[in-house]
Amino acid sequence: MIIEWNAHMFSRDTARYPFHPQAAYLPDAAHLSPDPLADYQARMAQAGIDRAVLVHPEPYGDDHRLILDCLQREPDLFRGVCLFYPQDPDAPRKLEALVRQEPRIVAVRFHAHRGKEMYLDSFDDAGVQALWAKAADLGLMVELHIGPNYARQAAKRIAEYPDVPVVVDHLGEPQFGTPVEYADVLDLARYDNVSMKISGVEYVSRDAPLFLDVQPFVRRVAETFGPDRLAWGSGTPHLIDAHLAHWSEADRAKVKGGNVARLVGL
Repeated sequence: MIIEWNAHMFSRDTARYPFHPQAAYLPDAAHLSPDPLADYQARMAQAGIDRAVLVHPEPYGDDHRLILDCLQREPDLFRGVCLFYPQDPDAPRKLEALVRQEPRIVAVRFHAHRGKEMYLDSFDDAGVQALWAKAADLGLMVELHIGPNYARQAAKRIAEYPDVPVVVDHLGEPQFGTPVEYADVLDLARYDNVSMKISGVEYVSRDAPLFLDVQPFVRRVAETFGPDRLAWGSGTPHLIDAHLAHWSEADRAKVKGGNVARLVGL
């Protein structure tokens, strides 16, 4: 089974799905689809994707109407990742209410890298700790869209909640840190509950579609986390076969979907 964990849904219908007043960025609605889920399902058919984890995008803030509608339209195909503002003291309550409404929400996402400091100052912030604790109470995963400079901070929360599965986005965003800081990203592999997404490879390479110019780097990350704690997240699933050709077909199958199926119950 091939599962993609990264797809964002954006709708042209900004009356029904308005962008949030605190949005980190605003896409041009004129270039968005009137039916993003149908478009994405066409991509799934073309790329051979069986299931997907939809990631709630930042422009909608903590308004989850679009992803909720997508999950309700195709309940067997998708799971979802939500987003809240850690600086909002009501965020843990909102998270609990959302998960009660839609149990197919399987993770809450934290954003923090250079150039995107508006969500949190530190993973020691009280709001971050409260949201992480609520995720643990609800049996959710934590998705970390972090830069390398936040990895050491995040490790404190990871160690505090060893039973909460954690997925790190986009290879830990190496382009936002130094080699010394990236060592802290690789060090997260020492926690058994941490997995890494092989996604966002296009951020460090322009050698599309397989990005083989950064193969040594991707292999280094893959070897650090191992076949049971990796997940394909974007681009083409053939990327996994190209970069990890030295691994067995069974191990590559885990990365292309087996591990995510186990984590999110797809």
